[in-house]
Amino acid sequence: MGRSRYKIFEPTHPHFVTCTILHWLPIFTRKESVQIIIDCLKFLQQKDNLKIYAYVILENHLHMVVQSDDLPKTMESFKRYTANQILKLLKEGNVKTLLEQFKFYKKAHKIDKAYQIWEEGYQPKLMQSDAMMTSKIKYIHENPLKRGYVDEAVHWRYSSARDYNDIQGLIGVERFW
Repeated sequence: MGRSRYKIFEPTHPHFVTCTILHWLPIFTRKESVQIIIDCLKFLQQKDNLKIYAYVILENHLHMVVQSDDLPKTMESFKRYTANQILKLLKEGNVKTLLEQFKFYKKAHKIDKAYQIWEEGYQPKLMQSDAMMTSKIKYIHENPLKRGYVDEAVHWRYSSARDYNDIQGLIGVERFW
């Protein structure tokens, strides 16, 4: 996808990925925009056999450890669908400031679109060992903690930290790999 220098050579193996909103604009500050992400991930769990091992959604980016039958295809579907739905939400809400910024910061080579929501790529990193997997899951769960948003990782609603503490989260996750 896109012009990323990061490549996936093992498309069916778990990868740590990061998806960032263009210019780090804070789009996930409303539950409606986060719900777009959650609904899309749930759909891809059914459609593309997406396995989510960990996730966190913050105000302008998200981290996940994921796996599917064809991860590049799944990620392309995820970003395309969520971008369209986020644009629709912003237009329906007449959120002109963000729409203008998504138009202004759009990369010059994106001539087929009026707006760009996501930064290009998603920086995939292959999970090569249990230690690496554990480290990335810990990083994901501690992200809101490090930012000072919560005192405990399980308090962040949009994270799989709850699942790893036997509290049902918003998206089903695989805890064993």
